[in-house]
Amino acid sequence: MQPCLRLVLSLCAAMLLALPSASAAARPDQGGPPRLDAASWLLIDLKDQEPLAAHAPTQRRAIASTTKLMTAYLALNELKMDDELVVPRYDAAPAESVAGLTAGERLTVRDLIVAMMLPSANDAAFTIADGVAGSESAFVAEMNRAAADLDLTGTHYANPIGLDAEGNYSTAADLTELAQDLLADKRFRRIVAMPQATLQSGAQTRIVENTNTLLLSDPSVDGVKTGHTLDAGYVLVASAKREGVPLLAAVLGASSEASRDAETERLLDYGFSLYEREEPVTDGGQEASTAVRYEDEPLELVATRDVVVRARADQKVRVEADGPAEVEGPIAAGEKLGQATVTVDGRFVDRVPLVAATAVDAPTIIDRIGGPLVAVLIVVVVIVILSGALILLRRRGNDGTDSDRDPEERMRTRQERIRRRRGEDA
Repeated sequence: MQPCLRLVLSLCAAMLLALPSASAAARPDQGGPPRLDAASWLLIDLKDQEPLAAHAPTQRRAIASTTKLMTAYLALNELKMDDELVVPRYDAAPAESVAGLTAGERLTVRDLIVAMMLPSANDAAFTIADGVAGSESAFVAEMNRAAADLDLTGTHYANPIGLDAEGNYSTAADLTELAQDLLADKRFRRIVAMPQATLQSGAQTRIVENTNTLLLSDPSVDGVKTGHTLDAGYVLVASAKREGVPLLAAVLGASSEASRDAETERLLDYGFSLYEREEPVTDGGQEASTAVRYEDEPLELVATRDVVVRARADQKVRVEADGPAEVEGPIAAGEKLGQATVTVDGRFVDRVPLVAATAVDAPTIIDRIGGPLVAVLIVVVVIVILSGALILLRRRGNDGTDSDRDPEERMRTRQERIRRRRGEDA
């Protein structure tokens, strides 16, 4: 996550803390976030990093095996999944979680990450640390450099496992930020979502179980990591998705494993309850229209399918339709002419084709010259012009001539002129 997002998260969490009556201190039946049986917690929306509920999210605490999130982060960034690492000697205390690895065995990085993330095997984490940096101390130095690079200002590591130590701590805010970076890696997502797995490499085949029991009780949960020590109490960073809404919760310092799961579930239930179903685009619904050349009525553009989103009351759902300003037939019904883009708070959600609601015929000659009225006017004008031309021709033929008289009349007229001329001469 970028530093600016980290700052926004911290500020929002601080605001939640400053208003206990409207945040962590409120009971669910009051419409606010629940108060949990835990020392600190944070719930965020994975899409926009918005904090939905928080209590002491920047309080530094022991984090137990959620330390292994950073161990996994370095392994994924510095090693290949098919690389094989030699298991060093690891002397585990009686209460430690281990995978029973034997010194000298060779396991793939993938199997080691699986063993480290699911049953929280300390011997697997120690093997990764040795394989990445050559020693535990060198690896811890890399862990702290990575924490600084990721702007995890409330985090410091003293070992790659999560054993209680003075310098090994983090915060709910930092754990959710690191988990987001890890969940962006599909290899990590696949691993932490498995209830159990089989380790194929090594001296023997091993079946390991995921300590994140919330995966079994809630099908929407798909990660991430548990932890427990005397100093840390019970810790869980949990991701879940319901109806397209992804949330991430970090609960630190719960009193028991059962309480850890129950309180995380309460937090997730509250978060998902904030989202309402909206259908900004419906199949066949008009989303836009476009002018049709030579036509008076516009052509409706309709969506080809529904778009359903889940949004909080504070989020703006918008539909932006994009299509041509004008079209000309022929156009078939259902022909694609644009698209509608759905966003939530400016974040892209979906894009749907827009098609012609009805067919449009090709324009006729009459359409092209301006329509029936214009055609009639043109005919009338032509008739008027031709009639005027005929009248003019007739008038020109009659002016100063007797060409329209019959021959007998012309003959009589000529004889009369001759007689008058003879009488005058006599």
